[in-house]
Amino acid sequence: MAAAISALNAKIRSNPALSYFCSTHFWGPVSNFGIPVAAVLDITRKDPEIISGKMTTALVVYSAVFMRYSMAVTPKNYLLFGCHFVNECAQLAQGYRYINYWNYGGRERSLAEKAKEASTLTAATTVPGPAKN
Repeated sequence: MAAAISALNAKIRSNPALSYFCSTHFWGPVSNFGIPVAAVLDITRKDPEIISGKMTTALVVYSAVFMRYSMAVTPKNYLLFGCHFVNECAQLAQGYRYINYWNYGGRERSLAEKAKEASTLTAATTVPGPAKN
């Protein structure tokens, strides 16, 4: 059994594409891509009120460190770099949304828009009763 596994491993490692596909240089970034995908979807779907400034800052630093790490290892891991580059950009966009919402009047504009929508909706749903003589 051990000989069969050893032979299979040698066969996989002899093909460069299969060897890369079976390595942590491939599966590490692939499994890590959930973070930037979630961040990009949050930019388009979530309200800035729920953004955590501390977590966004931590993820910006984390991605910057791992972008540097991906270029420091041998061989260079461009897939890991790409994953963290996308995450860095998404987290910076989230950071911008956070600062805009909490520090530069975004919250007030949002509340004013919601109040205006509520008053418009209330006025539109109010149906006059029958006329009294």
